[in-house]
Amino acid sequence: MTNPTPKYRAPALDKGLDILELLAGSSGPLSIAEISEGVGRSRGEIFRMLQVLEERDYIARGEGDVGYSVTPRLFRLGMEQPPVKSAIETALPIMHHLAEACGQACHLVVPSGEQIVVVARVDPPGEVALVVRVGHRRPMSQSTSGHVLLAFQEEQTRERWLDLIMRFEPNLDRKKLMRLLSQLRTRGYACERSHVVEAVTDLSAPVLQHGSAVCALTIPYIDQQTATSHSTDEVIAALLRATGEISEALQFGSSPRNS
Repeated sequence: MTNPTPKYRAPALDKGLDILELLAGSSGPLSIAEISEGVGRSRGEIFRMLQVLEERDYIARGEGDVGYSVTPRLFRLGMEQPPVKSAIETALPIMHHLAEACGQACHLVVPSGEQIVVVARVDPPGEVALVVRVGHRRPMSQSTSGHVLLAFQEEQTRERWLDLIMRFEPNLDRKKLMRLLSQLRTRGYACERSHVVEAVTDLSAPVLQHGSAVCALTIPYIDQQTATSHSTDEVIAALLRATGEISEALQFGSSPRNS
């Protein structure tokens, strides 16, 4: 899919955004030479831009000047967006109740380009749980939360997201993924083996606003052999009640009900 030619150009802004996008997608710090090659510009063209981005705290150099990486500043700015901030504020009290009732950790996920990002988490009261750090990212196609976000979108939005994902994962089996998304939409939630940790089952359900998922609430479920542990079915039922309550509060602008 070709991008339309932009009507106006801002070369300096283009350079800055190219650098930020390159660093955001890198698994580690990048040297000036690697950044130069990655954005297709000379070292002289990007040197001053790197200095400005560093001064504004968007990027930072690691110990020993090993290269540049993005700082959490962009993430913090994203968290201040009204829709994200509203979803977090609405969801957190319900997430605390869910974690307390089920004895499992839970986290809230939103889409970010072709990836998902964790924007909130709640730890359970017990000593055993899998917790995912706020800010954690994964490709949308390779996460249970991402599957839920994709499944519960209008068709036009889902196709646009899939086109973007295919640009980063050209070998992705799109038809196979579409079959999975159709199943999830019919069922109303996802129950998949963790894509990262063995012996963990990811349970995820959508938080809906006007029929589309604005975020996904996910429980990395661990089968605990204790007298107070809950079955998968019990936790799924509690998860669906929680997402229903968050969705209702977001839809109508009301405060979450006290449970």
